[in-house]
Amino acid sequence: MDYQQKLAEKLTILNERGSGVLIRMNYIKKLCTDPKLRPGFLTDKVMEPAVKYINKKFPNIDFRGNIQNLTCIQRQKSEVLAATASFYDSFLDVIEFRDHVYELLNTIDACQCFFDISSNFDFTKNYLDLLSTYASVIILLSRIDDKKVLVGMFNCAHEMTNGSSDPSYPRLGQMFVEYDHPWKKLTEEFGPHTRSVTAALLSLKTVYPRRNLPAEQWRSAQLLSLLSTPASMLDPACCETMACEYLSMEIMERWIIIGFLLCHSSLNTNQASLELWKMALRSGLFLNLTREEVLNIHKVSEDLFDGIKGYSKRIADIKECREHVLANCGAMHRERRHFLRVALKELFKVLEDEPGLLGPKALFVMMALSFSRDEVMWLVRHSENMPKMKTVDDYNDNQMAELLYFMEKLRGLMKKYNHVVQRYHVQYLAQFDALLLNDTIQVQNVNTRSRHAL
Repeated sequence: MDYQQKLAEKLTILNERGSGVLIRMNYIKKLCTDPKLRPGFLTDKVMEPAVKYINKKFPNIDFRGNIQNLTCIQRQKSEVLAATASFYDSFLDVIEFRDHVYELLNTIDACQCFFDISSNFDFTKNYLDLLSTYASVIILLSRIDDKKVLVGMFNCAHEMTNGSSDPSYPRLGQMFVEYDHPWKKLTEEFGPHTRSVTAALLSLKTVYPRRNLPAEQWRSAQLLSLLSTPASMLDPACCETMACEYLSMEIMERWIIIGFLLCHSSLNTNQASLELWKMALRSGLFLNLTREEVLNIHKVSEDLFDGIKGYSKRIADIKECREHVLANCGAMHRERRHFLRVALKELFKVLEDEPGLLGPKALFVMMALSFSRDEVMWLVRHSENMPKMKTVDDYNDNQMAELLYFMEKLRGLMKKYNHVVQRYHVQYLAQFDALLLNDTIQVQNVNTRSRHAL
């Protein structure tokens, strides 16, 4: 049975594991690129012949025939082994993570799992998170310029100390060679998973467009306003897709962009996939991989499709979307931030005066904080990486402090009155959900007896 595979549990564990591996890859990259933090054996003049030789010959390094190039390692083999061991182990963790991801994705395909963000939120979210986390790990690995030297020096010192190479070295060396062009290899790996990935991504086709609206539509709908309909102020704010209402736009865009890069054949065969992908491409120029590491989405997409036959229309789409971003996105996000500053101020004032409303209107607070976080992160991501352009004022917001202030005040209200929210929803479960569940069960029992009678 499919449930015996414990797919949900494996997705949760692998996502946590992947996040840890991703942070370590980022740390290694930062360590190797910062002159102040760079390991001493990589900057030591004595080690230069070994570094050049390993880089040139990797992964097929002759540890015995070219001993003159590796004499410096021979003299300090214990120190080199100790200094490179943690890097080597971290790269081995990438292989282990990759193996487990392969195995789980194949199992999910074999079980023909159902993905829908609206009705199967946690499972679908964790599946899409795993895809983007795995791709981010591989992309970050490819950005570590010194990875071959680190692994080659470790294995050289290991062989000089123990008389043989480390058993994992051949696989590690092969992985580095395969991912010299990471996107090409990733698309080959994910080709067999196109059906599942596309199904999961297309479940966003109603959620993402509904969230990705200009400030004018937010304003006309009086989004996040409790005062617009005073008569329903005490009514609980709920819907069938509550978790989707405060799902981060940044996360959805990462899923869509990376997902359709991994399984790009869907863009040429499915119009809904193409429309969703183009909408995400019009949202900005950069995606966050982890911390300060970003992905230039239009450049990466164009470089990938440029070498694939039959993708000239997709390249034209990418260029059109990039021009749209440069012309419109800065102003659109500026207007969103302006709207959210006013909306959060009003929401905070009402809830501060009547904290009892936090119970029925908790969803409003979650949406307000999620929307605001997305806009703050978008501005930070783009203001640091944008090319020089005429509309520079759209990427400098001297009123950002006000938005951050009301975000923190709303967050403080939720923490201060968390007992109000908890008590309200416990009563809601007992007095509404339990009664509705009882009615549903009775209807099911009647239907079951009717079928048996027939």
